[in-house]
Amino acid sequence: MAVSKKFSMPHIPESELIVNPDGRIYHLALHPDELAKTVITVGDPGRVERVSSHFDRVDVKITKREFVTHTGWLGGKRITVISTGIGPDNIDIVLNELDALVNIDFQTRQPKTKQTSLDIVRIGTTGSLQPDLPVDQFVISRYGVGLDNLLHFYEYQPTMPEAELYDDLRNFMEHSGKLPAEPYIFEASGELADAIAQDYLRQGITLTCPGFYAPQGRELRAKSRLALKTLQTFSNFRHKGYHITNFEMETAAIFGLARILGHRALSCNAVLANRLDNTFSQQPKKTVDALIKLVLDRIVGL
Repeated sequence: MAVSKKFSMPHIPESELIVNPDGRIYHLALHPDELAKTVITVGDPGRVERVSSHFDRVDVKITKREFVTHTGWLGGKRITVISTGIGPDNIDIVLNELDALVNIDFQTRQPKTKQTSLDIVRIGTTGSLQPDLPVDQFVISRYGVGLDNLLHFYEYQPTMPEAELYDDLRNFMEHSGKLPAEPYIFEASGELADAIAQDYLRQGITLTCPGFYAPQGRELRAKSRLALKTLQTFSNFRHKGYHITNFEMETAAIFGLARILGHRALSCNAVLANRLDNTFSQQPKKTVDALIKLVLDRIVGL
């Protein structure tokens, strides 16, 4: 008589999934019960409280390194807001650990049979690359074009829309000059974009850079390989009605890891600088606070 065998997945070693002695994930210092399924990411740790101050109540406040997390309730929806710090390298930590909190059993150290999909919405600041997108306006990232190297370390297959945008961008670069790094492209969640942008918020393609100065064409004393003239040229790029509208330092990495891990992601940006006319917002706090309020109102309605 044949005996059936029950196979189980190998557990994830302690060196790969690091859980603190108190049962919290290594960098974020969060327990799985402290994370909501709707997550807002901000770069600045000081911006976390500016978001959670709108909550009806805050149940969780955790701080470790640059990662500040508040979880609470607004209008009957449980929401987590977490700071990532600056740059795509921190996104690698935050997105993987957020996913581990909901999709890995810390006791068995195995992926859960039933996977949970998070809604991850970035509220950030950005520089405009369009003359008709002035400071103090908002823009929703429909695509993220990564100029960093993070997603080159992951295995993935582009979707058809991502592949089409990549081909159009490569063709454009053949005639207009190449970017200093090989780009990767990921799409936002269309459902989140439609729900939050609705009919009147500007949507576009966002360049994600690995730094603030030379990677964004800024020069103080060190010369950049990415000239402002190149950025002006790329502002003319158009793909299926979308321009390259802006650039910042996290969006493409969030989109990429979110899709690879099975989550929905969106990036909402407050324009603080217009790089084509060399202007900077005179009211950055007011502009960011207005974006926070708008996004929270739309999230509660999801």
